[in-house]
Amino acid sequence: MMPSMSRSLVSGLAALAVLVQAPAIAADDYPTRPIRMIVAFAPGGSADINARIVAQKLGTELGGSIVIENKGGAGGNLGAVEAKKSTPDGYSIFYATSAVALAPAVYANPGFRAETDFTPISLTATIPLVLVVGKSVPANTPAEFVAWLKQQDGKANYGSSGRGALLHLAGALFLKETGTKATHVAYRGSAPAITDMLGGSTQFMFLPINEISSHLESGALKAVAVTHTQRIAQLPNVPTMREALGLTTMDIGAWQGLLVPTGTPADVTRKLSAALERTLSAPDVKARLVELGSIVLGGTDKEYADYIRAEGARWAKIVDETGAKAE
Repeated sequence: MMPSMSRSLVSGLAALAVLVQAPAIAADDYPTRPIRMIVAFAPGGSADINARIVAQKLGTELGGSIVIENKGGAGGNLGAVEAKKSTPDGYSIFYATSAVALAPAVYANPGFRAETDFTPISLTATIPLVLVVGKSVPANTPAEFVAWLKQQDGKANYGSSGRGALLHLAGALFLKETGTKATHVAYRGSAPAITDMLGGSTQFMFLPINEISSHLESGALKAVAVTHTQRIAQLPNVPTMREALGLTTMDIGAWQGLLVPTGTPADVTRKLSAALERTLSAPDVKARLVELGSIVLGGTDKEYADYIRAEGARWAKIVDETGAKAE
């Protein structure tokens, strides 16, 4: 019986060795099928535009393909929850936005916790916001616009992509910082909000530069100021909030990054991280993102995690001060 038991033991150890090695083999082969990239907003928005640029190159760098899945709704929460519930195997990745940091402050129960439900890969880019006004507004500079708002005494309207969204919070913060008043009009996404501003129903709005370039070029809308530390290449003659009004608090960007569900194997996340670094360093990708108004970021997983925490704390304070909650 001893030889038989020995053979059984050897067979068992051999099988165990195969199991132990399986994840490494799987990671070496990853990906063996298309990866879905969840975008928590509708097609055509700033996040979707950048996600598609990144996804195409990232898929090539990984030796596979990436399919975009738009899961809009609830200010980005539906997409985040979908990503959170996905199998943590590297075949569902989340192109996240600043919404993941804002959610705890603006929603009573967003359905996820960024710090515990996701593993960060890296930031990808940030997009400065632009204070845009309708062509009927008799103001071309930040100072003129603030003076005009004060004359309106709360009669002006500003739009946003939804109550509690970054574009809403930017508007609420601006009103607080300038001591002005206006009525917020929430839309289901930025596209209908832009349409109404073009039609004159609303007078101003904060928007990512890559969503409104054509309207600025045509003269249908006017850019008054940008929410960045310095002027941006697309609008070299438009001042920053810092230089025009001294508002350092208005340094706001619609930042984005890649997350995966918690529990995704470390060797898979390392492969994703390396491929994303190569993607963001690729001249064609950088050129396209910059052309559309983005500032390419990159960085480590720790830097991304720290950034989410810092942004969460920052906006929680702003929401508390302005009352700009979603519910």
